[in-house]
Amino acid sequence: MRGNRISAFLLAALVVLTVAGCGQKAQPEAPPAPPEPAIKDLILSTTTSTQDSGLLDELIPIFEEKTGYLVKTVAVGTGKALEMASLGEADVLLVHAPAAEKEKEAAGDVISRQLVMHNDFIIVGSDKDAAKIKDVKSVEDAFKAIMDTKSAFVSRGDDSGTHKMEKGLWKKIEIEPEGDWYVEAGSGMGDTLKIASEKAGYTLTDRATYLALKDTLDLEILFEGDNALLNVYHVMQVNPDKFDKINADGAKAFAEFMVADDTQKVISEFGVDKFGQPLFFPDAGKPDQW
Repeated sequence: MRGNRISAFLLAALVVLTVAGCGQKAQPEAPPAPPEPAIKDLILSTTTSTQDSGLLDELIPIFEEKTGYLVKTVAVGTGKALEMASLGEADVLLVHAPAAEKEKEAAGDVISRQLVMHNDFIIVGSDKDAAKIKDVKSVEDAFKAIMDTKSAFVSRGDDSGTHKMEKGLWKKIEIEPEGDWYVEAGSGMGDTLKIASEKAGYTLTDRATYLALKDTLDLEILFEGDNALLNVYHVMQVNPDKFDKINADGAKAFAEFMVADDTQKVISEFGVDKFGQPLFFPDAGKPDQW
C-alpha cells in the first residue's frame, strides 16, 4: 500500500512539472553572429553635417553589429571627401554635392552612386535680422539684402557641399562677396554656426546641424522653404578597379546598408523625439534627378 502511495505521489509530481514546463515560453535563439569580414576596417569619408547632426552615431553601430566591419569615419567638407576618393584614401562616401559627385563619377573615381536622403538648407541669424531677410520671397533676395546692408555673413569657406551651395547662390545673383562683413571660417558646419552666433551674423546651414546645436546658439531660422535650397545626399563606393587597397566588399556592404528598408526607417525617425520633426527624409529607390 505504501509503495502505491509513493508511486501516485511521483506521478502527480511528474504531471505538475510537465504542466509547468508547458507554460514556459521558449526563449528565442540569438541571431547568428555575422561572418568575419576578410578586411574589417572600413574608411567612410563623409560630411560634417552627418556627423554633427548625430545621424552617424545612430547608424554606424547598427551597421557594425550587422556586418562585423569597423568603420573609421572621416568627417570633412564634401570637396575634401571627394578629393579623398580621387586619391584612393577612402572606401565609401556619403556626401551632398551632386554636381561635384557626378564629375568624380565621370572620372571613374567613384561607382554605384545611389540616392539616400535629403533635407534642406536654411539661413539663420540673430533675431535682430539687420538685413530684414524674413520679409523677402527668394533666397537670392535674401543674399542681396545681406550684401546691400553689409551685415555679417559667415561662410564655411571649406569647399564643402554647403560652401558649394553658397558659392552657387552668390554666382547666381552675380555677386562676388568680399569685405569685412564677409567672414570665411574655413571650418565645419558646427564651428561655423558658433562663429555666426558670436558675431550675431548670418550663415547658410543644413537644417539638421542647426537643429542639433540650436540650444547652444543665439541664432534663429530667418529664411527657409525655397526649392533652390534642397540638400540631397548620395552614397557611393570608391572604384576598386582604380585603387588597389580599397575595401570593396565593405564599401558595397555599407552602400547597401544605407539604402536598405530598415536603415531608411531609422533615417525617417531620426530627430523626431527631440525636435518634433525628422532631420532627414529617406529617398532610397526614388527617381534620382540630382
